[in-house]
Amino acid sequence: MAKEHFERHKQPWRADEAGQLRTLAAKGKGLRDIAKALNRSEESVKDFAKQQKIEIVKKR
Repeated sequence: MAKEHFERHKQPWRADEAGQLRTLAAKGKGLRDIAKALNRSEESVKDFAKQQKIEIVKKR
């Protein structure tokens, strides 16, 4: 499985991205889906969500 290439590196989170993250997490989307929707790495999304105390459900 090839890793996806992300063009953005260590970009600050914008308010609209944070809002979209909250919305997607509230809808029960998984980490991979949220990262893809925001065009960010899973690690970046996970770290930011933890920092903002946003809970992301774990998909099985």
